[in-house]
Amino acid sequence: MKVTVSAIKADVGAIGGHTKPSEALVKAVKHTVNDASKSGTGLLIDYYIGYCGDDVHIVMSHTKGVDNKEIHSLAWNAFEEGTKVAKSEGLYGAGQDLLKDSFSGNVKGMGPGVAEMEFEERPNEAFTVLAADKTEPGAFNYPLYRVFVDAISNTGLIINKSLAQGVKINVMDVEKAEIAELSMWEDKPTLEAALMYPGRYVIASVYTKDNEPIVSASTDRLHNIAGKYVGKDDPICIVRTQKNFPATEELGSAFNNPHYVAGNTRGSHHMPLMPVKLNSPASINFCIPIIEALVFSMHNGKFVGPMDGFDTPDWDYVRQIATKRALTIRSQGFIHPATLVPSELEYGEGYNDRMDVLRKKMKPMK
Repeated sequence: MKVTVSAIKADVGAIGGHTKPSEALVKAVKHTVNDASKSGTGLLIDYYIGYCGDDVHIVMSHTKGVDNKEIHSLAWNAFEEGTKVAKSEGLYGAGQDLLKDSFSGNVKGMGPGVAEMEFEERPNEAFTVLAADKTEPGAFNYPLYRVFVDAISNTGLIINKSLAQGVKINVMDVEKAEIAELSMWEDKPTLEAALMYPGRYVIASVYTKDNEPIVSASTDRLHNIAGKYVGKDDPICIVRTQKNFPATEELGSAFNNPHYVAGNTRGSHHMPLMPVKLNSPASINFCIPIIEALVFSMHNGKFVGPMDGFDTPDWDYVRQIATKRALTIRSQGFIHPATLVPSELEYGEGYNDRMDVLRKKMKPMK
């Protein structure tokens, strides 16, 4: 059976700042999707709705394929209903990820983040949705590199015949909206060069050598769409696991070394990415970037789960590591590399205002 899994997320309002959506907001999104699923149109097979920080995510299974207008319209309508509640409750950032006035057929480029893939369902289909908040699409680069390229992190690259052959990794230049297919293992050094700069070059998808999809990740950068800061990009990603793909444990362990990512408060800092439990609010401790792991099984398009991938006691220790790293880099204050380089600052206009004052005061040296 050929199934499409679509994971679409958006920030349409949160309590007291960029923390978490209200219960009424989430309920409005659920109500809209639930009505569509029971309308008799056969639009959805199954769905799940939750949130990571202030971002609501909708995970759907269906047979419509990727970039389907009806599926994307449903997500857009659900986020619009959530926005109405956010405005009625006075929530912060109501509708901030809905960057267009009306739906145009596809939510890509309109603000919401989208990860989708169509595939022939296996007898025991397993996949994980990774939902992040307070960071950018390049936050997935290092973990995905660990999974598909680094045998020190993933022994499966040696003992799994399919993975040992290498994979095809599509890397997007998010500034030019161009994409390159890199084949492992011959393009390994080129991939590594690209991943040095995750603000520009982002892993968008991964396939086996015989074109089976394994990974789909959102790649939109909101400030590239809006032309100004409207919130971090907060990516979402789908990864199929088990058999010829990485084991679920191999994927999960790629997040046990909380790496520094761009994002954080005002989208202007480097901070470690902390694995958290499902439906966690964003921290008000300078807004440490967070990621959740929604682990699913699926049969005939019906979901079992999600199981909370980062809920077991060992992840409490990883969270402590992330906290220590966060406090360490924040102790450096505003001095780079604690803050991003000027071209990456989401509040670049404010920085440029300060620098204009400095430039006006500059005089030639005698």
